[in-house]
Amino acid sequence: QLQVVESGGGLVQPGGSLRLSCAASGFAFSAYAIAWFRQAPGKEREGVSCISSSGATTTYADSVKGRFTISRDNAKNTVYLQMNSLKPEDTGVYYCAAVRGIVWGSWSSSAKYDYWGQGTQVTVSS
Repeated sequence: QLQVVESGGGLVQPGGSLRLSCAASGFAFSAYAIAWFRQAPGKEREGVSCISSSGATTTYADSVKGRFTISRDNAKNTVYLQMNSLKPEDTGVYYCAAVRGIVWGSWSSSAKYDYWGQGTQVTVSS
């Protein structure tokens, strides 16, 4: 049974940190690039970061560069998103998505992804 499950969200003060996890099963995880997207209320879903199937290549949205780090452990079928120096504008539901055969020029296009999780809420507020 195919599953993509995000965890690690919560309420954090500005300047704080969170680590999100994305655990997958039911497909060849190590052959898929994995991305994190987020969606704030009233806004479109946006790409946050993406990592290649091997973990050798990563990319980030300009808004999170230098603050967020994506990584993966293929032995555990899990991708992580370490989020530091969080800002109120980072608030939203964070989704994990998988695609086989990433095209880096369009990594942030949500329509390209095959499998999605249900999301985890991140709220940055004092």
